[in-house]
Amino acid sequence: MLRLNKFLATNLGVSRREADNLIAAGKILVNNKPAEIGARISEEDSVVVDGRKISNVALVYLALNKPAGYVCSRRRQGDTPTMYELLPEKYQTLKSVGRLDKDSSGLILLTNDGDFAFQMTHPKFVKTKIYEAHIDRPLEPLHQQMIADFGVQLPDGRSQLVLEKMSDDRTFWRITMSEGRNRQIRRTFEALGYKVTALHRTNFGPYGLDGLESGKFVEVPRVG
Repeated sequence: MLRLNKFLATNLGVSRREADNLIAAGKILVNNKPAEIGARISEEDSVVVDGRKISNVALVYLALNKPAGYVCSRRRQGDTPTMYELLPEKYQTLKSVGRLDKDSSGLILLTNDGDFAFQMTHPKFVKTKIYEAHIDRPLEPLHQQMIADFGVQLPDGRSQLVLEKMSDDRTFWRITMSEGRNRQIRRTFEALGYKVTALHRTNFGPYGLDGLESGKFVEVPRVG
């Protein structure tokens, strides 16, 4: 027997909480009867959402090395291409797990497993992310200490990052973080008078690029 909310999360691409909301709203029928929160189903049960019968779908997990200059949305923004243009048609319906801004590159995960996406992005499930960043001038030791030891106050809260120097001129840094606020790394350096000229994500939770070339993708197993 499988929990109904997990079945819905898997096959609708939503989180379990969103699945429970659909059940509570009376939008889910199991064997032509309104479903209840906490219900379990078998393979023989009929599950209908808003008049549409839901069947098990194959779960897909994709790792993409997004080049800079591509947006993560499905639609182009003006002349800016979308990362979905890098994928075959059969992957066009997958949803991105988090985002990278247009000017950033690196690891993006895509899936049709809503429960997986929720566990990878919700703050209560801490997931480490690693980036490589180039800045426009050497980072002063005092500013390094501020970012790493005390944090930098941003309009949406304090930002504290783990920094590892990657070049003798102090312009290339490896950054480790567990948050994922919008453009957080860029805004942290901007608050101290620096500009991030290149930002590349190499790791997201248990996943890494592992030599994946820019613009390429590969199916990966679900981990965790």
